[in-house]
Order: sequence, then structure tokens, then C-alpha cells
Amino acid sequence: MLSIGREFFGNEEDAKDVAQEGLLTLCKYMEQLDVDKNHRPLAIRVAKHCCIDMVRKRKKQIPMVRNYIGDYAPPNLRMGTSPQEELENKEWRLAMYEAVRHLNETERKVFEMRQLQGISLDEISSSVHIAKSSAKSMISAARKKIFEELKQKMKS
Repeated sequence: MLSIGREFFGNEEDAKDVAQEGLLTLCKYMEQLDVDKNHRPLAIRVAKHCCIDMVRKRKKQIPMVRNYIGDYAPPNLRMGTSPQEELENKEWRLAMYEAVRHLNETERKVFEMRQLQGISLDEISSSVHIAKSSAKSMISAARKKIFEELKQKMKS
């Protein structure tokens, strides 16, 4: 579980959180588990779900905003940050901007409408003239593309 967390997030703190959450989840079902079975695949699946849950929780806690020059940035950047933090924040904004820029025009439009402007799926589908389910799929695909690109950039 720890290695899944490390691979997913690329840092030790988050990896430990994944392992801890995963173990707590497995403990809830310990009595139902067969002692003779190999539970490694189950532990891997639980760890992956914990990673996804952590990302979703963070997404709710730190919504993205678009500032006046078009950069994407977490809204809680505080004044008086260290040069290291400023550099990391700048790198994050650039990586996010590049990831969004690599989306095709429609994906970028629906992603920005939903994630940055908070527009409902019904409004997006009528604005872009596509079915609600298509808008939802496009947003999901855009999120996945952005997430994968950011994940690759953070590894390097």
C-alpha cells in the first residue's frame, strides 16, 4: 500500500496516509476475509481507491481559480511565502496551464466552464450544444488527461 501511494503521489507523506487509510479500511472487513487467501490484490485495490479518495477530498478543499492573466493556481497562496514555495507554486501554475492548453478546444471549454466557473452540466450541454452525458464524459476525460500530464511532470 505504501508503494502504491508513493507511485501515485510521489512523496512519502501522502504514501503513508494512503497506507494508513488502506489498513483502516481493511481492518473493518478483517473478520470477513478468508485467512487462506492471498490478499495482496485486495490491498492494492484498496490503496488505489484511497489515492483517488484523497485526490477528490483535496479537489473539494482547494478549488482551482483562474486569475486575470489566465494562470491556474490554488486560491490559498499566502503572502510571504519562501522562495522555494514561490518557485513550486510557479511551476505548478505553469504545469497546470500547459496541461489545460493541451486539451482540444471543446474539452478545454467544458472543463473551464465546469471546474473554473462552476456551471452546471445542464447549462454546459445547452451552451455547447451536446448531450448532458457527453458533456459529463468530456469533463471526465479532460480531468483524466490533465491529471495524467501533471502526474508525469511531477515525477520528472
